Amino acid sequence: MASAASAAKPAAPLALRTEIGKIYSHVRKKWLVVTPEETVRQEYLLTLVNEYGYSLDQIGEEMNLTGRGSAQARADFVIWASAQDKKDKKPLIVVECKADNIRIGEGDYTQGEYYARVLDAPFFVTHNHRETRYWKVLKEKLPGTRQEIENIPHAGDSEKEIKELLKKLRVFREEEFAKVLHECHNIIRNRQHMDPVKAFDEIAKILFIKVVQERKLKKAKQRDNLFRAEWLRTQRVQLTDPVANLFNDAKKELRNDRLFDRDDAVQLKFDTVVEIVEKLEAYNLSDTGEDVKGIAFEKFLGRTFRGEGLGQFFTPRPVVEFMIRLLAPQEGEIILDPSSGSGGFLIRAFEIVRQQILESADQAYQAYKAGLAGASPPLSESEQGPLLQAKYDEIQATLDQQAEGSRLWNLANRCLFGVDANERMARTSKMNMIMHGDGHGGVHHHNGLLNVNGIFENRFDIIMTNPPFGASVEPQDKVTTEQIHLEEETYKLYVERYGAPYVQAREKLVAVIDKPIGGLFELGRNAQGKVLSADTETLFLERYLHLLAPGGRLGVVLPEGIFNNPSLDYVRQHCEDRARLLAVVSLPAETFISTGATVKCSLLFLQRHTEAEAAAYQAALAQATQERTDHHAPTRAARLDELNVQLADAVVNRRAEDRKRLQAERKTYLRDLDATITREARALLKQRLDYPVFLYEAEQVGISATGETGTRNELYPNPTWDATTDGPTALELYQAFQTQLVSISSAV
Repeated sequence: MASAASAAKPAAPLALRTEIGKIYSHVRKKWLVVTPEETVRQEYLLTLVNEYGYSLDQIGEEMNLTGRGSAQARADFVIWASAQDKKDKKPLIVVECKADNIRIGEGDYTQGEYYARVLDAPFFVTHNHRETRYWKVLKEKLPGTRQEIENIPHAGDSEKEIKELLKKLRVFREEEFAKVLHECHNIIRNRQHMDPVKAFDEIAKILFIKVVQERKLKKAKQRDNLFRAEWLRTQRVQLTDPVANLFNDAKKELRNDRLFDRDDAVQLKFDTVVEIVEKLEAYNLSDTGEDVKGIAFEKFLGRTFRGEGLGQFFTPRPVVEFMIRLLAPQEGEIILDPSSGSGGFLIRAFEIVRQQILESADQAYQAYKAGLAGASPPLSESEQGPLLQAKYDEIQATLDQQAEGSRLWNLANRCLFGVDANERMARTSKMNMIMHGDGHGGVHHHNGLLNVNGIFENRFDIIMTNPPFGASVEPQDKVTTEQIHLEEETYKLYVERYGAPYVQAREKLVAVIDKPIGGLFELGRNAQGKVLSADTETLFLERYLHLLAPGGRLGVVLPEGIFNNPSLDYVRQHCEDRARLLAVVSLPAETFISTGATVKCSLLFLQRHTEAEAAAYQAALAQATQERTDHHAPTRAARLDELNVQLADAVVNRRAEDRKRLQAERKTYLRDLDATITREARALLKQRLDYPVFLYEAEQVGISATGETGTRNELYPNPTWDATTDGPTALELYQAFQTQLVSISSAV
């Protein structure tokens, strides 16, 4: 006789059933043509049945909402609390599935909410293999006011359990990870009595060890995870310091990035490291979504640095967002921040271009799908299925960030570069980028005024940056051998990657060892070539123009003195000679107060001349100069003749004092005349090459004097700004301005 236990043996889990070109729907009880969308759907059905415990007779699939307010809408899955409820009661959950080749966004959340409202379901889910999110429908509010929650009910949950779930907001996983990082930080501060910034340095070292170990596991370079407290304790018996071994391994892996000195070491007691590793080892940074760990790390950075005098390294998010949207980076463009700080510009650029790539991949797939649907002669569903799957697999291969040469690999490994002279911030920027999905390989600890690895002249399509203000580069600040030292292996790597332009840039740098850094720049020398003390922002402006490729675009935060101080006219003139001014946006005084800056700032956007534009500009300048030279020629000749006669008389009659006075007067006259000709020629040039520039004075940019974000922001479209009542944002006005310029240019 069978025991009660054996009689209660659970049924086997529901399994995915496929044949060549087909996939089985357990709900509809029929074979379907296999497509990427159908695969996602049928795989999520297994989750609903095997993990949440719903039975097939509680689930409806591909439910037509015709007659309920939409003629075309179909819900992927509709789930009832019981099979009995399916007959005549409202459903519990609606599930909206999307193919994996897209990143689920606002439109998909809105669609899922709409379906749930039509069916009067309290919950909905948006899902593909990139992300799964759970939502509560706020029926008492207007559409669009949904709320993300922690999970959906399991089968058999009581009304009380469901009500409790409805009360719960989503528990942000990034909060959990941010909390763990903060706990680790406190462990170091309390045990080792380090200040917050030094404690952060030690956390960064341990995180880099973890990242390197996870990479090795992922690439199958080693079988065992060495980032475990148990492993460390075991090894301590055999090794004096297993932590040192792991950190040396990490330094070796990251040697090309110059983030650690050879003698850098983890400055923590062994027991402290073990306790931190115990807290971190449960988190797989390689597999955790970049949104989760990226936000977590940003929150941790904010808690650690904001009150420690390092606010200048954090450009406010609304400013970063506006600058990037205005510069509009595209796939394949090479982007640089020469003062990368915490990496905000590079991270957001990476996210925006990555989204572009994912969307274009989906558009390519949808276009192919539409082409098959409209083929002549028509193709049957069974004929279309294998073709769609093959096309989908082909497109997905281009999105594999781990595959060298793929679109996302190129973005992460060949298109993003950053440098910061502050060693701590270079490491922070690199880790921040790793947390946000990568692109860290081009970030270096280095002086942003000097070439390093892939950062050299005439190379970048976009530079976006917030340079250091208020400091000076002095004549005694020289290029040192230590600054530009490279291992032979590293040098060969970059020669192979960048070729002759890199070799030439490297040779130029080697040639100026022991010479003043300021001497590398026209704005760092006087007319006689003497190296002077120069503001960092002035030299950086010239540096950007060197680094940009012809036609490259710049967005930079600058103190307003650069724009209106008469003594800095030579700086503005230098820029006008080499680039077209696109826009100047003045920011309110409180924008940077929370970061420690006391000066009012504006944003400068310009585009370096193409080779043709540069040639045309120089030709026009030469012509204007010649015209003004010719204009002054008669007066010049007459005055010089007069002075020469007087000078000859002084020489003949041996009046030494008169001779010196007349020689000085002649020199002063020629110098002043040259200055007059230059000034008049430039005024003439501005008349002839006059073009409109976008100017905007912002009053509200989404950040308060205390650093609070979420307040009214007029820079770009966002929930705090109502276009109906407030009018267009600065970004929209700029885009309209550019469209109008293009229309005028086309008409001409």
